[in-house]
Parts: sequence; structure tokens; C-alpha cells
Amino acid sequence: MDQKFEQVQSTKAMAPLMRVPLFQFYPHLLLLLFLSLVLIMQTVTPLPVHKSPRLSLHNKDASLLISRNRPGDAISANALLDFKTYFYKQTIDHFNYAPQSYATFRQRYVVNSKYWGGQSYNNSPIFAYLGAEAPIDNDLSAVGFLNDNAPSFNSLIVFIEHRYYGKSIPFGTMEEAMKNETTRGYFNSAQAIADYAAILLHIKHQFSAHDSPIIVVGGSYGGMLASWFRLKYPHIALGALASSAPILYFDNITPQNGYYSIVTKDFKEVSENCYQTIRKSWAEIDRVASKPNGLDILSQRFKTCSKLNNAEELKDYLETIYAVAAQYNRPPNYPVTMVCKGIDKGSDGDVIGRIFAGIVSYKGNKTCYDMNTYNYPSETSIGWQWQTCSEMVMPIGRGQNETMFPAAPFNLTEFIRICQEIYGVPPRPHWITTYYGGHDIKLALNRFGSNIIFSNGLRDPYSSGGVLEDLSESVVAVTTRNGSHCLDILEAAKTDPEWLIMQRNTELQIIQGWLTTYYADLKSLNK
Repeated sequence: MDQKFEQVQSTKAMAPLMRVPLFQFYPHLLLLLFLSLVLIMQTVTPLPVHKSPRLSLHNKDASLLISRNRPGDAISANALLDFKTYFYKQTIDHFNYAPQSYATFRQRYVVNSKYWGGQSYNNSPIFAYLGAEAPIDNDLSAVGFLNDNAPSFNSLIVFIEHRYYGKSIPFGTMEEAMKNETTRGYFNSAQAIADYAAILLHIKHQFSAHDSPIIVVGGSYGGMLASWFRLKYPHIALGALASSAPILYFDNITPQNGYYSIVTKDFKEVSENCYQTIRKSWAEIDRVASKPNGLDILSQRFKTCSKLNNAEELKDYLETIYAVAAQYNRPPNYPVTMVCKGIDKGSDGDVIGRIFAGIVSYKGNKTCYDMNTYNYPSETSIGWQWQTCSEMVMPIGRGQNETMFPAAPFNLTEFIRICQEIYGVPPRPHWITTYYGGHDIKLALNRFGSNIIFSNGLRDPYSSGGVLEDLSESVVAVTTRNGSHCLDILEAAKTDPEWLIMQRNTELQIIQGWLTTYYADLKSLNK
């Protein structure tokens, strides 16, 4: 057996977990988990870090809404039996030759070869999903783009887990790995895509697929990784599908308020009354909270599970609900519409009553509402906190009267101060654009990059930092006016609207074009 290869188990063991509705076990992937959970050396302690919307492929709130109406659409447990789990003996540091850099850890990847045509069948392609800031377990069912299209492409399906997440954590647990300043330094995007390069080359050897082209797929942060992988490793990946990848939300390329401006636009387009009610609510919440028993009143009006300590708890909760609803504004439920439906139906009441009616419409009628539901610590929140405090510095904020939200500008100086206090080192806010590019991207990639699809739904707030126009003949943008975050790479459903079906078909046609050209080139070279 190859010393770097170890087959561990069939995914049969995962099947019981996957029988529940889509994303049921994804509390750690809450999109807008505000960065208030900070790792301080040996312990995780909340500190006032700048609140920034979390990148994430999918979200628990959205999945629960979908499961109410699409119980039959989730991928079956039997389909997951086709996956096999492997572990690769990965190098901890790809960019240094000091003795400690040769340490290794076990990195998980999962393969489905059911539809694989193999090397003998016209060098069938490999579709590889590049994991992001979470374990890959639920991606196997959620990311349907690979599974749905494997039969027509006769492709091998691969899911690779990102280092320091899931079962691919060096040095034991996430907490243990993050305690040590040296080991924490190996946790970055460049090391991650180098991991993917090593594993994909290994898989080619493992499956005797030397001439099989590889298409990498990723969503959100994983979409960034997919596009960067194609740019850095064009000899390994023939092309990349980068879904909802805000690669331009760095180094002030995108205006700070881009994200929250789209959230505001989404709500305003659904209902002017809803938008105006939300806009007025922040001052009303502050007014009530300032009363001698104001927090008690607000706790009762919003049926909080525990008494509010301050008005910011409630406002943070509401801000997150609105941002999550906009980012995952998917059919058939369309969460923004659900929130506004509640607010508009409660138009006879006061502002507080109407806002609460929006919560009930979105969350359902509960005995109480947990104001901390988006803030509980997890492996993902710990890992992503470090990533944003090191290299993934996305300056997302909003000024006075720019959106329907209170002002909350991004202050880089303060952000650096807090991150340095937490980790002992400052962030590198310009490193992403230095290492991967971003400024003048059309000029840079017009004659350099190729075979990348940047797909975006324009209702997704993160599309404000995405590539929305073609950069060259083969670095192209595919957008949909009504689309939301990573919707195109999620599992297809019977209820999908025609525009979403057309978006996916466009992406597939582009990928087929890449493959056709590759096979023609391969045939010509082998003559």
C-alpha cells in the first residue's frame, strides 16, 4: 500500500446521519456568525471583534425552510453509500525545508467512482470539490452539482476536506492546533490549495488516470479557492467553477457597504413598507431600551429565551436574520419574502410588533427565541476567526444612512489591534491581493488566466465582491438576477425555476467546451 494512502471506510457509516433533512447538522456553518468568539491562547473567549458576515456555502436557517417544503428532494442515504472515505498523509508545510516542515497529518478525501468511465473510456474527467471552512460531511449531499452531472460526464467525484477542519485537523483537536503559535501559522489558503494539488495528483495515480482532466468546484470561500487553484495550478486543474466567490472583497477593491447595500436592496424590492419598518426599528429599539424597564419590555415583546443584557443583543440578532435571509433568498420559500410578509401583515401594530411578526414568519412560532443562536462557538467559528484575523481580511462595513442598518464602518486600525491582541500577530490585509491578485483583474487575467467560471446570483450580498463580467474569452461570468449564494452548485430540485436550470446548463456547456478542447489537444499531441 502506498505510504501516503489509506482507505478507511465506506460512507455507509455516514448514512444514518444523512437521513435527516438537508443541512440539519450544520449549526457550525451559520452564514453570519459574527466574529465575537475569539481564541485567546488556551481558551476561547468572546471579545468585541468587528462584526463581519461569515462566508459559508449553506445555512441552517435556509435548509430548515427548504426541508419544510422539499422533504423528498434531499439526496437519499443509499446514494451516499457510493462514497468511500480515504486519508492522505499530507505534509504540514509545503513551502519550507526546515525539519519541522516535514511533519504530516491525515487529510480526508471522499470518492464516488460509481459513474467513473476510467482512463480507458476516453480519459473520463475528475470533478473535485474543494472543501472550505467546515467538515465535508454535509457537502456530500448538499453540493449536488457533482453528483447530479457525473452520469452524463462519466466523471469521478472527489470531495477534499480543508486542513484544520473536520477530520483533517493536524495536532489533534482544533483547540489544540490553535493554541500553538507555530502550528497555527500553517493554517492558510496557500497551504490549503497546495494540499489539494498533492491529493489530486495522488488520486490520478491511485485511479490510473494520468490523462484525465480535472475540473475543480467550490462555493463561497471554497469558490475563491477553486479560482485561485486554477490560477496557481493550471497544470493540475483544466478549469474551475467558482460559485459566489467574492474574490474582489479585499483591499478596498469593493466598497465597504457593498454587502449590506444588496441586503437593503433585496428587502426594498420585496416591500417598501417592510424596508421602511426595518429602517425605523433600530431607533425604536434604542428608545424602548433606554426606559428604566426597557430591556424587560423588549425581552417580553420578542419572547427572548433569556433576558436581554443590552439592546445590541437584539439588534445583532435581527441584523443576522436579515442578512441570512438575503444571502440565502432561495426558491421556493424566498426568506426575504417570508420576513416581509410577517412585517407587512403586522402593519396594524407598532414598529416593535411588526418586527417581531417578521421573526415569527421567518423562524416559526416558538415558545421563545434564542438571541445567541448565531453566536455559539464551533470548530468553524474558531478556524474562520483565525483565517479572517490573518489573511482573509474582508473590509465589510456600512456608513450612516447608506443602508437600512445602523452605521457600522469597518475600522482597519482597530481590527488589526484586536487581532494582534488575540493572536500576537497582526493581520496581513494586503496579502490576498499580493499573492492571488485582484486589483486591475481584467487587465491581469485577460491574457493570463483561462477556464474559470465565476457564477453569482445578484440577490446574494456577496455578489458585490464577485466577478460580474467576462474577463476574457474563457474567464467568464455567469449571473442570474434572482439567484442567491451558491445556489447553482447545490442539489437540483424539482421545484427549481427555469432561470436556475438555465444557469446550470450554461455552466455545463462551458465545462463541456473545455473538455472537448482538451481531448482534441490530447489526441493531437499523442499522434
